[in-house]
Amino acid sequence: MTHGRAQRIESELQRVLSALITREVKDPRVGNVTVTAVSVSPDMGSARVFFTPFASLHPPDEVRAGLTRAAGFLRGELGRRLGLRHAPRLEFVFDESVEGAARLTHLIDQAVADDRAGAAAHSGDAASSAASAAASSSAPGPDNSSDPPRR
Repeated sequence: MTHGRAQRIESELQRVLSALITREVKDPRVGNVTVTAVSVSPDMGSARVFFTPFASLHPPDEVRAGLTRAAGFLRGELGRRLGLRHAPRLEFVFDESVEGAARLTHLIDQAVADDRAGAAAHSGDAASSAASAAASSSAPGPDNSSDPPRR
């Protein structure tokens, strides 16, 4: 199968599966699920469906169990709606990339906040030392008189 055809089939499978899971699957374990990607094997015999549950009361393993339970129904509907002679076997995989991205974003935000706090403390130290230096240079003393030198 050509690469372009495989991509078109994967995107159609993703689109139809998203709609089917949202509207047709009645399993309470599934809830709000986003299909993030679909990867079809070269022989079209199986497809890996990557999903992410949102605001789910159930852990990803339970959501996957609910999706696996509905896999036969989903496979039949895919075949009917896309006009496929042989619909691929569906394997559901929890997509951890979204959680990884959220974790990295949190770490970056924390590092930026730490840098800003360090820069604020450093600029506060620099400002106080500059103020004390200015105060000591304007203080009257033997070297620093405001009178012009006499000849």
